[in-house]
Amino acid sequence: MLFGQEHVQRYQQTNGEEGHDWNNTTVLLLTTKGRRSGRPYTTPLIYQKHGDAYVVVASKGGDPEHPDWYKNLEQSPEVEVQVKGDKFTARAHTAIPEEKPELWALMTRTWPDYDEYQTKTDREIPVVVLEPLR
Repeated sequence: MLFGQEHVQRYQQTNGEEGHDWNNTTVLLLTTKGRRSGRPYTTPLIYQKHGDAYVVVASKGGDPEHPDWYKNLEQSPEVEVQVKGDKFTARAHTAIPEEKPELWALMTRTWPDYDEYQTKTDREIPVVVLEPLR
């Protein structure tokens, strides 16, 4: 099973032929700019389409801290996304309270563990919308 940096490398090498379909769901690659280093960091994330946008969840398995990629995009919301062989720039924003329930339901249908992750932490797990800039 692919995970972490190996997942990123296989996905990039095969344009998502390996790594896009994973554990009965779909994965994109999100590249953020490090908030301290300024270096690019690429993370494989479960996603779903919502209209023209892509939706991901900053769960970190229910950890009390937000994942680094989320902290990075809070500071620099312009990100790079790869879905299979399609690479594009997107603007990321955290779902506002009015849109979150629908997007959370979308994401828990594809990965039910998100509900369990939320019970493990006091932080509200953010849902992130990635809107292509093209």
